[in-house]
Amino acid sequence: MLAISPLTALLLFAAGIGAGLLGAMLGLGGGVFLVPFLVLVLHVPIRLAVGISLATVIATSSVVTSGRLGQSLVNLRLGMLLEVATTAGGLTGGIVAAMLSASTLQRLFGAVTALSALAMLGRLERRNVIVDAGAAPGRLGGQFFEDESNCVVTYRVRRIPLAMCVSFVAGSVSSLLGVGGGILKVPALNVWCGVPLRAAAATSAFMIGVTATAGAVIYYGRGEIVPWMAASTVIGVLAGSRAGFLLAARARAKWLKLLLAGILLAVSVLMFVRPR
Repeated sequence: MLAISPLTALLLFAAGIGAGLLGAMLGLGGGVFLVPFLVLVLHVPIRLAVGISLATVIATSSVVTSGRLGQSLVNLRLGMLLEVATTAGGLTGGIVAAMLSASTLQRLFGAVTALSALAMLGRLERRNVIVDAGAAPGRLGGQFFEDESNCVVTYRVRRIPLAMCVSFVAGSVSSLLGVGGGILKVPALNVWCGVPLRAAAATSAFMIGVTATAGAVIYYGRGEIVPWMAASTVIGVLAGSRAGFLLAARARAKWLKLLLAGILLAVSVLMFVRPR
């Protein structure tokens, strides 16, 4: 356990800025970056790192969702449907986490991030948009203004049963690893369900806040969320999320996918090579 000190609080604040920046840009909540930093750099026990990360995921979700709603990027109908499965998975994962060793959690984290990265690399040139404002989006699809096309684009959601299954697993992963579940939901929605990356990221950001809350309650009850560490990190996440929100609006979808895949692969390697 780290002792309370201004330097430690500053490091946590800086880590929160980075996690919030990248998390808001990619719809992952920031936990996928924050957990490795806490474990590998500050040597925080992984269960405490997950608890802190869940608190920051809630903060990132609040910032991104409030900003994206006005741009029609958050698909509320799809998000609420998938959140039923995700919340169930979050409660399950919070309970299962107490039964797994730290090394098992670490290897699981590495495997999940590697698979997500490979899925994204296979879809670099696919944008899942219909450049026709008059096209029907279907029951769960949507429309939004896309800067790259300079017009209103439409998308249709496919393979809903698969999305529900992935959402349940993502909820479990969220509570187990403190990553918000976005590392599974964003690639799955984009690669298999026909949702454009920006809409997938925004909808995921909406969902991860609810999912993280379900898991955070369990971690807090077990004393695995340290208030002063969580507070220092959350303040940084709030600042970083706002910056990431602005940067994501200017970046091309292809480069966002490359950034996401590169970071996930790097995190996966670190979690496998770190001594257990």
